[in-house]
Amino acid sequence: MSSAQRDKRDAPSLTSRRPSWFGWITGLLIFGIVLVGLYSVFATANPATTAAASGGTSRSAYDVGTPGIGQVAPGFTLDDNAGGQVSLADYSGESVLLFFQEGLACEACWSQITSLEAEAARLKDAGIDAIVSITHDPAQQTARKTSDMGLTTPVLSDPDLAASKKYRTNEFGMMGTSTNGHSFILVGPDGTITWRADYGGAPEYTMFVPVDQLLLDLKIDTKA
Repeated sequence: MSSAQRDKRDAPSLTSRRPSWFGWITGLLIFGIVLVGLYSVFATANPATTAAASGGTSRSAYDVGTPGIGQVAPGFTLDDNAGGQVSLADYSGESVLLFFQEGLACEACWSQITSLEAEAARLKDAGIDAIVSITHDPAQQTARKTSDMGLTTPVLSDPDLAASKKYRTNEFGMMGTSTNGHSFILVGPDGTITWRADYGGAPEYTMFVPVDQLLLDLKIDTKA
């Protein structure tokens, strides 16, 4: 064996020259990049900070679809999570807030219902007598979900989106037109729509709205 061959054999490889902490630093950098990416996606789909939450007084950004304010709210009768059926006509004479949401795959949507129930007194003071949520999931599955979470809000099953398409709330979701987005429609005692906010549209695809902001948006819009 020549001297050059021995030197090559005995020389440490580039890998062996690297300090033992090199791999840890590389791994931490990759992990940090992944975390930043996940945070960016979550923040875009579920913006947690709004004007009201940060002490501001401005209306948040959302679409207003049709049927809109002043139009008659389309009727519906759907299976609910309590094993019965609920019709819009059941709330005649009351102001009912319809919350069209994405369903079981959207944890933020269920957190939204939790927050609405926690602020029931404030919603009542704002003139909202009842809240009803509508999603495409089967009633048996929403019954299990609401039971597990201890929720009392009626959640109606609209599997073929028949009611949702009447309100065109499926035009504001992240999944095209196959699910709802995150839409609130307030129907007055006379059956006409008094307020509408479709928060789930592009580009933000908001899936959670703090109650402070929701009430602020309602106040600003109904006073305009």
